[in-house]
This record gives sequence, structure tokens and C-alpha cells, in this order.
Amino acid sequence: MSTSMATGSAQLDAHIQPPCLRIAGDWTLAHYSELEHAIAPLATSLGADVSIDLSRLGALDTAGASLLVCLLGAKRLSALAREATDLPVAQRALLQTVGTAMDAYHEPPKPSRPSSVTVLLERIGRTVAHVWRQQLQLLGFIGLTLETLARNLLRPRRWRITSLVSHVEQTGLDAVPIVALLTFMVGAVVAFLGSTVLSDFGATVYTVDLVAFSFLREFGVLLTAILMAGRTASAFTAQIGSMKANEEIDAIRTLGLDPIELLVLPRVLALLVSLPMLTFVAMIAGIVGGGMVCALVLDISPAMFLTLLKSDIEVRHFLVGLVKAPVFAFLIAVIGCLEGFKVGGSAQSVGEHTTSSVVQSIFVVILIDALAALFFMEIGW
Repeated sequence: MSTSMATGSAQLDAHIQPPCLRIAGDWTLAHYSELEHAIAPLATSLGADVSIDLSRLGALDTAGASLLVCLLGAKRLSALAREATDLPVAQRALLQTVGTAMDAYHEPPKPSRPSSVTVLLERIGRTVAHVWRQQLQLLGFIGLTLETLARNLLRPRRWRITSLVSHVEQTGLDAVPIVALLTFMVGAVVAFLGSTVLSDFGATVYTVDLVAFSFLREFGVLLTAILMAGRTASAFTAQIGSMKANEEIDAIRTLGLDPIELLVLPRVLALLVSLPMLTFVAMIAGIVGGGMVCALVLDISPAMFLTLLKSDIEVRHFLVGLVKAPVFAFLIAVIGCLEGFKVGGSAQSVGEHTTSSVVQSIFVVILIDALAALFFMEIGW
């Protein structure tokens, strides 16, 4: 059995015929760097006529065997290992195994860089698949919310009245100033722009109809829903998401309570109550803003403004706008709560899903409003 020596060495004796390469010492990982530098000049000068002497080889591991493969070649080393009967069986087996493995190894080809069109199509496909999964999750969560609502509707003792009233105050009463101010300013802008265009045709009196139609049918409910999507949906996501990150929802389930009943239903019902009322406030504020511009710019007195409003605008326009409010309220609340339940265990996840809830809510509100406008136009409303 070979005795262990110090750092391995490889010496080429060219003075004898045939030349002989003597492998000695320990060829192990501890000496890898030294051996790698030592064999670098020898690897190019070894011919097929050079004999190999492994009799003084000391300790050997896979790192040293791989260096011998680099020096002698995989096939040549495997043949030497079979013929070197003076080496221990374990070293011969190791040399044969490493030689065979490195001889059979082929470096995989580098993957080609995809074209820009391929990358673009891949991103589009991934986005479409993500949106599809989101819609499936939303439909499932809507069904779960409606099922929980139907189960508790006839059980007054399970109603969360305190929570409901608190959320009505947060989502409804606290939002009145911002909704009224925004719609008042938009009503004034619509009236000003309408009067500017209609004055070219001598029909500035129809600015009253423009303001009333736009706010009763579209702007009142749409601006309110967009404000609620940015203000309330984000708040729902942040509240539920923080509870999810702090494992409070897991604690609720551990206590045998239903998070949908405890957290989702009060928020959904509160927004169902608040959004129609805020829509009504938005309609009034927008019409008042338009009436102010008519009074200051067009010399249309408030009495004349109200007279034109009553004679030209039917109640159905008010109903068309108001009937969309509960639908928007339900979707905004459900999306905000769903994104809250998706939050992971970090603050970054809370921020990401809060942003996602706002974007989804605004997108869904505008989409449903466009479809509703087409529907009411087709039925003559």
C-alpha cells in the first residue's frame, strides 16, 4: 500500500528512453491549487511515447483524480488504472470512475438568446394567464361571500352591527367632503367646456342638459366609484393584509370563527350602503357646480336652471346612474378584501396587493360602466 507523502508532484524524466513521467505525493483537494499550476506546463508536452509511473502516488481523492485526467487524458488514465497492479484497489477504482465520468461528460450548449418578439409574446401570454387566474379567484371569492351572506341573512344574532356602522362611517361619512368637492369642481369644468363649444352654435342653454345628463347617468357614480376604489379598496386590503401578515386571521380561524363573516361581510355591506348615498351627493354636487358656472358665465339664473332641469331631464336618467352604484360597491369591496387575503408575511406584500386592489377595482368599475352604458343605450334608456 502506498505511503502518504507531502504535496503531490509530477516530474518528467526526459533523459531516459522512453521518457517517464513520475507521479508522486498526495493528490488531494488541499493541494489542488499547487498541483494545478505544476501540471500546466506538462499537459502540452506529454506524447504517447511517455511512460507513466504511479508507484509513488500517495493519498488520492476526486479532486486529485480530476487533475490527473486533465494531465493524462481520461482514456489513458483509465487504462493505466487497470494496469497499475501496484496501486491499492480503492485508488484504481477511483481513477477509473473519475476517468470514465469525465470522458463521458459533454458541456451542455449555451441556450440561445430569444428574440425580442418572443420575449414580448411570452410576457403577454404570462400576463394573460395571470389575469385569467385572478378572475377565477375573484369569481370564487364572490361566490363564497354571497354564500356566507345568504347563510347569515336569517340569523340576526350573527350580524356584526357595530362593525357595520363603523365601516359605514369610515367609507361613507368620512368620504363626503372629498366626493362633494371633486364632483363640484368636475361639474364646473364640464359646464365651462360645454358652454365654450355650444356658444359657437348659439346653444349655450343646453349646457344645463349636458351637465345634468353627464352627472346623473355617468360622472356621479363613476367618479364616486373611482374615489372609493382608491380610498376604500386600498384601506380594506391594507387592514386585512396587515392582519394576515401578523397571523391574526389564523388566530380567528383557530377560535372557530369565519374570517369571511367577521371581516368581509361588514365591509361589503357598509360599502353597499355608502356608495349609493355618496353617488347621490356626487350628482347634486356636480349639478350645483355646473349651475354655478351657468349663473356666473352664461347668465342662466338658478331658477331658470332648475326649470330647464325639470323640463328636460327625466327621472330614468337618475335611476340609470343610481342602479349601478350597488354593483360597483360590491365589486370594489370584494376585490379589496380578496387582495387582503392574498397578502404574504411581509410589508412589501401588503404594498403590492394594496396597489393591485386599486388597479383592479378601477379597471373593473370602468369596464362594467362601459358595458352598462351600451346595455342602456340598446334598450332605449
